[in-house]
Amino acid sequence: MLVSSEDGLVIADALLEDVKGNAVAALASSLAKRVGNASKSAGVGAPLFLHLDASAGVLVAAPANSDILMVVVAERSVNVGLVRLEMLRIAEAGL
Repeated sequence: MLVSSEDGLVIADALLEDVKGNAVAALASSLAKRVGNASKSAGVGAPLFLHLDASAGVLVAAPANSDILMVVVAERSVNVGLVRLEMLRIAEAGL
């Protein structure tokens, strides 16, 4: 899914029926902002990739550009390394 980095609104999605896109978008946007602020304060720069491992699944996010956040929701068994590589490749290509 694509999410507005600024306000957490869904730009585009392709989700399973039981996934609440608005909630996922808000969570991902909020996490990205908070982690971004913390990492900048720590002097390590902006995060390039976020990985949240939860009991019912995985949420990963990466900035596509300064305005858009790419977000993937998957089962815990997903190969996060492969997802990360693909997301970073897409971001580098400019969506």
